[in-house]
This record gives sequence, C-alpha cells and structure tokens, in this order.
Amino acid sequence: MKNHYTNFITMLRTLLLAFMLMLFTLPLYAAHPLITDDTGTQGAGRFQLEINSEFTDDEEDAVDETGGEVATILSYGITDDIDVVLGLPYVWYRVKEDGFTVADADGVGDLTLEVKWRFFEYEDRGLSVALKPAVSFPTGDDGKGLGNGKVSGGGALLVSKEGVLGKLHLNLAYMYNEYGLDEDDMLLRNDIWHASFAGEINVTADMVGVCNIGVETNPEKGMDDHPAFLLGGLIYSVTENFDIDAGVKWGLNDVETDTTWLAGVALRL
Repeated sequence: MKNHYTNFITMLRTLLLAFMLMLFTLPLYAAHPLITDDTGTQGAGRFQLEINSEFTDDEEDAVDETGGEVATILSYGITDDIDVVLGLPYVWYRVKEDGFTVADADGVGDLTLEVKWRFFEYEDRGLSVALKPAVSFPTGDDGKGLGNGKVSGGGALLVSKEGVLGKLHLNLAYMYNEYGLDEDDMLLRNDIWHASFAGEINVTADMVGVCNIGVETNPEKGMDDHPAFLLGGLIYSVTENFDIDAGVKWGLNDVETDTTWLAGVALRL
C-alpha cells in the first residue's frame, strides 16, 4: 500500500511539473498573444509595460488539469537596438482525478531577465536578426511546482521579415533548466529546445491577425513525443501606444496542453 501511494505521488508530481514547464519553460516574451518573438525593440529611453494572461485546460483519461498565469512584463530600451526585459508571473493550477481535487496551488513564479539585441538589419528587404539571452531566478516555490528552484538560463535566435501585408517571424531557442529538488532533477530534462514560426497580417489600420505554430522539447525524461501547438489571435491598437490582444492556443498532440486562452494589454511610454 505504501509503495502504491509513493508511486501515485511520484506520477502526480511528474504530471504537474511537466504541465507547468510546458507552460512556462522558455521566457520568450513576444508580442502577445504570439509565443514566437520578433526582433522589434522599444527604442532608446522608452518603456513598455505588458500584462498578459493565460488560462489552460488539459484532459487525459480521468485526469483534468487546469491552470494559468498573469504575467507582468517590463521592457526598457537601453539603445535603439537593445532592450532589457523583466518578467514576473503569478501562476496557478488545479488537478482533478475522477472529479476529486488531488493538487491545488498558486503563487509567484520564477522571475526572468532577458536582453534583446537586434544586431543585423537589411532595411531594403525588411529583414532583421536578433539574439535574446535569458536567465530565470528561483522566486517561485519549487515544492509546489511553481518554479525550478535554481537559477536557469538560455537564449534565442530571432529572425523577422517585414512585407507590405504583414510580418513573418522565426525563433530557435534553448534553455538549460537547473532544479532545486533531487526528484525534479531525476524526472525532468535539463535541456529544452524550442522552434516556432509566426505570421502577422494587417487586417485594418488598427488590427493585426496573428498565427503561430511551434514545437518544444518534452520536459519529462523518457518521453519521445514533444509538445506542438497551433495559435491564432488578434492584436488591436486602441491608440498608437496602447494595444489589447486575445488568442487561442491548441495542442497538436496529446503531450501539449489541449487548450489555452490568452489575453493581454501593452502600454508604451
């Protein structure tokens, strides 16, 4: 009986951590609701404040996992081509099995610090390339599955192409996760890779339609299937410096979260 209980707790913790890490592994703070980031920067001396939210639902057999986050993201332009980005999420999740709640937690997640450097531009072709190193700090409670428990880091290569009708973006990213708990280190991968592609189309002068597809390494060791997603949404510019957005992200396979609803606002100063 004791071994059965221990195995159940281990399985539950693995499910929780895999679920949470699929949501929050790579801190690519893109133009919400996109996951794929662009090469755009704020400009020297300018700020951008974003408040973005995600609400998730994932069902597998008798297990129903719901969760989400509200993230506050502050960007500042050091120069015209370099931004510093700070992000702090508040995250939550609930897991039910056969209708009974078996896990329920919420709290601050891991703080992230990123630097976006657009190092190449070919203005005549609308092409630009940027690097975005990132580090996360263990401000979340790893005992509740809200963070890694140790400092982690990585980076991304961002490519953007601007045209008459809209923009295209490509991201290739890597994150090395360190874990504070031995059981997390035993169950979860350290190396997480990410590849995604996004498009923006100008619907009106004030509205942009967005679509996004991508894949990321499954954080669970021993799993050969990797989460893949498809996303669609809209960004509406209320004013030149104030945007609102909404979108939906769908899982393309069983290991990706089934459905994620996204909404956010962005204010530039």
